[in-house]
Amino acid sequence: MKIIILGAGQVGGTLAEHLAREENDITVVDTDGAKLRELHTKLDIRTVTGAASYPIVLRQAGCEDADMLIAVTNTDEINMIACQVAHTLFRTPTKIARVRSTAYLTRKGLFANEAIPIDVLISPEQVVTDHVRRLIEHPGALQVLEFAGGLVQLVAVKAFYGGPLVGQDLAFLAKHMPNVETRVAAIYRRNRPIIPRGDTVIEADDEVFFLAARRDIRAVMSELRRVERDFRRVVIAGGGNIGERLAEHLEHSHQVKIIEHSLERCNTLSERLDRTVVLHGSATSKRLLEEENIEDCDIFCALTNDDEVNIMSSLLAKRLGAKKVLTLINNAAYVDLVQGGEIDIAISPQQATIGSLLTHVRRGDIVNVHSLRRGAAEAIEAIAHGDKQSSKVVGRTIAEINLPEGTTIGAIVRGKEVIIGHGDVMVESGDHIILFVIDKRRIRDVERLFQVGLTFF
Repeated sequence: MKIIILGAGQVGGTLAEHLAREENDITVVDTDGAKLRELHTKLDIRTVTGAASYPIVLRQAGCEDADMLIAVTNTDEINMIACQVAHTLFRTPTKIARVRSTAYLTRKGLFANEAIPIDVLISPEQVVTDHVRRLIEHPGALQVLEFAGGLVQLVAVKAFYGGPLVGQDLAFLAKHMPNVETRVAAIYRRNRPIIPRGDTVIEADDEVFFLAARRDIRAVMSELRRVERDFRRVVIAGGGNIGERLAEHLEHSHQVKIIEHSLERCNTLSERLDRTVVLHGSATSKRLLEEENIEDCDIFCALTNDDEVNIMSSLLAKRLGAKKVLTLINNAAYVDLVQGGEIDIAISPQQATIGSLLTHVRRGDIVNVHSLRRGAAEAIEAIAHGDKQSSKVVGRTIAEINLPEGTTIGAIVRGKEVIIGHGDVMVESGDHIILFVIDKRRIRDVERLFQVGLTFF
């Protein structure tokens, strides 16, 4: 595909890296020549220096014959105008834009071809908020992803010494939990992927990715690690968009406190939130954390827009007795450095956002993509179409499907029914198939599996 990315920031740069690896024709536009030079030396892409919404710049970038425009500059208005220009002057088929401000997002009918022609809206704050919310709902999980409208979840947990499954092979899981259907999609041991088989033995400290129906997630987690009680007391550092949205979602079921350094923002938050306690001060203040009994806190979420404040406040909260700390980190290089030590969960907003962008870039009927392990792996939800003659998957059992190396089918969703991906399960047209791909180079092969042959038409 010929794709133009507007904005060479963290999301734009990370996306260019993902898509260039997959042999797409990528052009990145930005006003910052130094950023573009850095990307150009690292990746096989074209770059254009200029204002992303100017018609002449979009023409230089090749907008006349582009398949897709992805506008992820730091300014909502530039992203919206760029999509308008691409639609009006160049008839670009697919236009994706990042829009942060809720002032735009809450207006019905604003984003349509006859108004502002954006096909797909990406709101990173909402994506990250949902991501954090799911982690709070599943104590002990490192990552929680949803498929098929939430019917199926993919959960990553670290196996602990003393867990019933540690030291056992995976075949034991089925015998031990005969009433729970689950499938281990992948295991990462010392950062190396292992394709799970029946005789694979789980070791302590393995990162285990498993799929199950939403109702069974808790039961499977309890087999891999000590059961953690539900989080009740939540402290949020940072009252920005993410902090506010999270508090709004949690305040009726949890005890929530927000620490915010701007007095003006504190006043706004206390007007908008019903039950949340809003505290004016610095999240890195030891005195403030002690006064607010941080040792009674179940989870401390550092969600400011400053990586250093997030990391330091998390380390301080953990040192003072917070049970769990979750830290938002923009600089991808920091994420691997801090996760798993004093910081329990580190979240990269770019990686969370990239998945929702990749969903629209994939060929075949792909409805959900989640980027995992900092982009090294992907979980994909694809819909099977056609019949046995026109499709490579329909009318075949999972064992008969010629899956690319390093790819596993974890589950199939048929209507409201969740079917775990055992070898004898037959795929039907309309099934939602959830796959785990540990080698990103195989993504194209996975897409081809779900492209319908000409006999279907």
